[in-house]
Amino acid sequence: MTHLDISAGQNGADVTPAPDGLGESGTRLWESVAGDFDLDVHEQLVLLQACRTADVLDRLARRADGADLTVRNAKGELVTAPWITEHRQQSLVLARLLASLRMPSGEEDGRPQRRGAARGSYGVRAAIRSVS
Repeated sequence: MTHLDISAGQNGADVTPAPDGLGESGTRLWESVAGDFDLDVHEQLVLLQACRTADVLDRLARRADGADLTVRNAKGELVTAPWITEHRQQSLVLARLLASLRMPSGEEDGRPQRRGAARGSYGVRAAIRSVS
């Protein structure tokens, strides 16, 4: 993948096209992010996973459309349908992937501060032992 070099209103800018195999939501997400940001390779990989996750969410939503929200498990108990649980989990994954890209919310000039980095080493506590 090449680096993205995009500026608003600039003609002929080199935009990495959406990878093959993405669905509608994944393609739209790729184009909206890749069209506005200069991404490093590792950020492109995170974006690709976010796009794939968006497509999985679409498939799960179609599966759940009109279906019961509960099913009976092997014990005969009424439980949440597995596609609903998976949709919730994939939604969390998508949110975390997008947050890791540190895209501004529109109110900031640049990318927000990096978070989640190692804090550095902590000093060793002195052990006080009382000798009797």
